[in-house]
Amino acid sequence: MDRIKRLSMEILEEHKSQFGVDFGDNKKTLDKISIIRSKGLKNEIAGYITKLLKHEIRDQQLKEERAKQSAELESQSDEIEATEESDSVSETIEADTEEPETSEAKE
Repeated sequence: MDRIKRLSMEILEEHKSQFGVDFGDNKKTLDKISIIRSKGLKNEIAGYITKLLKHEIRDQQLKEERAKQSAELESQSDEIEATEESDSVSETIEADTEEPETSEAKE
């Protein structure tokens, strides 16, 4: 398997833009850029390249989703903090207005 990985990486270093996530297209691209006599070897290399590119795309999408989620959580926490601050201010105002009433009631 190390041979497949090594050959795939060498091919991708030079021709990555020509490959995609479709196995059949990757086999055709391999035929164009290299001479691989063994059908099995060509299939394994094309399959490994396809797998690598799919993983890269999936990882990139996961990173974008995590970034969106963290941005949403930040905005939600900012909203909660703003709400808590306004609640504490209104509680302070209510407490200030209630104190004179309680002192009058005691007299």
